[in-house]
Amino acid sequence: MELFRIAHPNGRILHAEISICGSLVMIGDPDNEQVYGDPRTLGRTSASLHIVVDDNQALLRQAVAAGATQIQRPTDMFYGANSASLRDPFGHVWVLLSWKEDIDPAEIQQRGNALLGVS
Repeated sequence: MELFRIAHPNGRILHAEISICGSLVMIGDPDNEQVYGDPRTLGRTSASLHIVVDDNQALLRQAVAAGATQIQRPTDMFYGANSASLRDPFGHVWVLLSWKEDIDPAEIQQRGNALLGVS
């Protein structure tokens, strides 16, 4: 849910605050005009934001309805979460995790190795 926004007259977001499952996230558009405006670089990202939410499927539907593009449908993962991902209209990648089971780190390692075919 959007809590607060400071927008430039050209529509760029200088600062915004959103609440996701009670956690505050502060975001804004890139400051560099060249990166923001160059279609060859728009959509690239050097990081993705992973967030834990109660219902990643509902949040994914909401984001897609608001203009995001689904990258990965909700999928149960070996580490105990259901993961979905999307790219927002500005190219940022969001990974939406809903925790399904708490797993001991040794079990996560074993499951991961099995998935990769490592003995």
